[in-house]
Amino acid sequence: MAAIRKAASIEGSKLRLRNAVEADAAFIFSLRHDPARNRHMSATSPVLDDQRQWLERYATDQGQAYFIIETLADAQPLGTVRLYDAQGDSFCWGSWMLEPGAPSFAAIESALMVYRYALDLGFTSAHFEVQDGNLPVSRFHENFGAVRVGHAGGQIQYSLSHENILQSLHRYRRYLPGGIQYRS
Repeated sequence: MAAIRKAASIEGSKLRLRNAVEADAAFIFSLRHDPARNRHMSATSPVLDDQRQWLERYATDQGQAYFIIETLADAQPLGTVRLYDAQGDSFCWGSWMLEPGAPSFAAIESALMVYRYALDLGFTSAHFEVQDGNLPVSRFHENFGAVRVGHAGGQIQYSLSHENILQSLHRYRRYLPGGIQYRS
């Protein structure tokens, strides 16, 4: 049965997804409060300690996996991504933010890593939402084969089938030629 599990780290070709910890609060806070980045994200508290407390609670939450995206070579933090809301064989992912100036491969490699890890956990499809007006992210997901399945509360709802996940992993394999390795 598919279930979201935290991994200490997931390594790809040039990136690592590292489980977020309390010490990451300031980095996450800076991303979430960067006006160029947070326009299409849900609002968060303007108090840094609230982010730290959220991470403290997250540490015991078995229903999600929240990662810092960092470079494999030198552990430079580049962004965040989260898996959550398991519904049968489908998982949701979001909280996906990259720093301004992140390398051009970071978006696609981190997305491929999320999908490969989710398949390894037993999931066969994905569901997620993109805020209205976030056209670059909508196009990104649609290029992976995501299909619009609804609209509610200013959010476009998407579904991505197992077949389209596999096709995308194959089509973009040059970004993740050796697959992923992870530690629990």
